[in-house]
This record gives sequence, C-alpha cells and structure tokens, in this order.
Amino acid sequence: MTNLKLLNRKNIYNGVVFDIVKDECEYISSGTKTIREVAFHNGGAVVVPMLNDKKVILVKQFRYPLQQEIIELPAGKLFKNEEPLHCAKRELEEETGYVAKKWKHLTSIFTTPGFCSEQLHIFLAQDLHKAKGGRKLEEGEEGMELLVLPFDKVLKMIKQKKIVDGKTISGIMLAMLGFKDSSGRGIK
Repeated sequence: MTNLKLLNRKNIYNGVVFDIVKDECEYISSGTKTIREVAFHNGGAVVVPMLNDKKVILVKQFRYPLQQEIIELPAGKLFKNEEPLHCAKRELEEETGYVAKKWKHLTSIFTTPGFCSEQLHIFLAQDLHKAKGGRKLEEGEEGMELLVLPFDKVLKMIKQKKIVDGKTISGIMLAMLGFKDSSGRGIK
C-alpha cells in the first residue's frame, strides 16, 4: 500500500526508448512533500538460447552508457503492444541467426524498480536451428560478437565477474534451476 499521494506530474522528457516524469508527492502519514522521478519504459524480452549439447548462445556487444563491451543474453525492446514472446523470437533470430521450436517463459523481472518501470520477460529457447538467411543485425549491432559457450563455463564467468549484466545473470540462474534434477545435481 502506498504512503504517497501524487500532487503534480510534470513531463520532463519524451524519448525513443523511454519517457521521464517528475512527480511532486506528499507522504500521507506526515504531509511531508517529496519528489519522484520515473522513467517509463515499454520493457523487453530476454532469451536463454540453449543448444542440444547444453551450450548457451550469448552476445558480446559495446554498450554506450558503459563505454565498454559486455557479454549478454540476446534481448531487445518491446514495441508498443508487442507480445513478449514475439519480441523474444524476433531478437533471437536477429541477434543469433537461430530460431527455436520450444519456448518456456521463465519469469518476468523489474530491472530497476526504484526509478524505472522496465519489465523484462525471460524465456528459455530450446530445439534451436539456424534460421534461413542467418543473423539480421540492426544498425549499430554490426560489431556484435556471437559466443557459444558450455553452460558450466557461463556459470564460472558469472562467478568470476566476467558476466555482469543483470538480465543475463537472472536468465542463466533460472535456466540452471530448471535443469537441476530432483537431487539438485547437474543439468539434464
């Protein structure tokens, strides 16, 4: 239950990826005024592409805000009113050149709920096959490198802090839980 009452909302920025508002609020219990800045984002879809030999397809790409390359699961922004599974399928083919016959929704996460509405829908993709025509990279993704790594190596890279992307860590950990047998050992 909220303890905040909205007094006034000011639209600060309307962007391509997100919009920002500045809300003047008041704590109901005390009457103290406060400010909340919120970034509204359509969300996105994340794919854990698992090959039959228990290797994971990842991408290494330059991230402008960080000014460095990082290793991530394939992912992308939802278009307005787009279904998350449709986005996941589109991004898997665009970024990796693969399509999947088997899809499982693992979860949906809020990336930074303190100031942003972005929700990411994480899917496991299995029974992968190369798509006709290969990868369909967007402008700016030309340098995106494809990595095909054993699942155990990906787990080690997370532990060694070589993979630091939150959505990737979440997706890999959820996939790992799904692959454990009832005794808690190994992956299927």
